[in-house]
Amino acid sequence: MGDGGGGREAALLRRCSSSRWGVSGRRLLSGAGDGAWRAGDGAWRAHAGMVLVMLAYSGYHVLTKSVLNVGMNQVVFCVYRDLLACAVLAPVAFLRERRVRPPVTPQLLASFALLGFTGLYGNPLLFLVGLRYTNASYAAAFQPSIPVFTFVLAAIVGVEAINIFKKDGILKVIGTVVCVSGAVLMVLYRGQSLIGLGGNNTSNGIVIPGTWSSNPYPPDWLTSTMFEYGVETWHLGVLCLLGNCIMVAAYLVIQAPVMIRYPASLSLTAYSYFFATIFMVLTGVLVTDGLHEWALTKTEIIAVLYAGIVASCLSYSIMTWANKIPGPSLVDLCNPLQPAFSAIISTIFLGDPVYLGSIIGGVFIIAGLYMVTWARYNEAQQALINDCLDPLLAGPSRVPKTQEHSFMDP
Repeated sequence: MGDGGGGREAALLRRCSSSRWGVSGRRLLSGAGDGAWRAGDGAWRAHAGMVLVMLAYSGYHVLTKSVLNVGMNQVVFCVYRDLLACAVLAPVAFLRERRVRPPVTPQLLASFALLGFTGLYGNPLLFLVGLRYTNASYAAAFQPSIPVFTFVLAAIVGVEAINIFKKDGILKVIGTVVCVSGAVLMVLYRGQSLIGLGGNNTSNGIVIPGTWSSNPYPPDWLTSTMFEYGVETWHLGVLCLLGNCIMVAAYLVIQAPVMIRYPASLSLTAYSYFFATIFMVLTGVLVTDGLHEWALTKTEIIAVLYAGIVASCLSYSIMTWANKIPGPSLVDLCNPLQPAFSAIISTIFLGDPVYLGSIIGGVFIIAGLYMVTWARYNEAQQALINDCLDPLLAGPSRVPKTQEHSFMDP
C-alpha cells in the first residue's frame, strides 16, 4: 500500500504540473531565470496582435490630435465615432452570439447603461479633452497607469485582496504608490522640452498658469466654466487624462461581475455602446452651437472612420482574442508601448514636444505597473500550486477494498 500511495502522489503531481504549465498551450521554461513564456500554438500571433493594437491606439492619438488642432468639437467626434462603432458591433454581435446570448433583464440593462457611461462615454470624452489641451505623447504616457488604478478600485470594492504581511502584497502597495506618484508628477511638473519645440511657460520646470501658448483654443463648453475657477488649459488637460484613466478602471471593475451574468462579450459591448451613444448625442445637442459644427471635412471623416473601425471595433476584437491565448497579463505588459509609439509618431508628423516631466512620470508609471503585475502573477501561480497540493496535504482517501486494486494496477 505504501507504493500505491506514492504512485498516487506522483500521479497527482504530474497532473498538477501539466495543468499548471499547459494552460492555453503555454508552459514555463524550467531553465529560464526570468520566467519567460514559451509561446504555444498561435501565441506569437497574439503577441504580434497586441503590438498592432498599441500601434493602432498610438495612431488614433495622433490622428485625433490633428483634427482637434483645427477646431473639431470633441463631443461631435465622439458622437460620430460611437455611432459608427455601434453600427458595426451590433450586427456582428447579433449574428455571432445569437445562440449563446442570455436574456436581458432590467438589472442587466442598468449595468449596460453604467458601463456605457463610465467606459464609453466619460472615458473617451475626458481623453479627447485632455488630448486637445496637451499632446499625443503626454496623453499616451498616462495609459499604462490604467491597470494600477483598476487594481486600486478593485481593492476598494473588495474584488482584489491585499495581504500586507506577504512579499507580493507589499509589492502591490509599493507599485501602486510609485504609479500614482508618477501620475501626480505629470500633473504638477512638465519640465523642459527634450524633443521638439514647446511653449516657454515653466519656471524651474513648474507650470506657470496663463502662459501656455501651444494650444491657443478659444474657450468652449468646458474651459469657459473651468477657467472661472482658476484652472488653466494645461492643468485642465492633464486632469482630464487622469479622469480618463479612472473611468477606464471603473469600467473594468464594473464589467467583471456583469460578464459573469452576461458572458456574451460582443453583445455586452454593443449594448454599452448603445447607451453611450445616447448619452453622447444628448451631450452633443446641449453643447454645440449649430449644425455647422456637425459638418465634417475629409480629414475629419478619415479620423472618425479610423476611430470607429480600427481603434474601437478591430482593436477590441484583437484584444478579446489575445486575452484567451496568453492571458490578461499580456495586455497590461503591452500598455507601455503606447507612450513610445505615440511620442515617435506625434513628434514626426505633428512636431509635438516631448517633455522631461512626461518621461520621468512615464517611467514611474511603467515601473509601478510592472511591480503590481509581477506581484499579481506570483500570487496567481502560488494559488494554483496550493490548489494542486490540497489533495496531497489531505492524504490518500479511503476506498473500499474491492477498489484498492485499481490504484495498484500499472
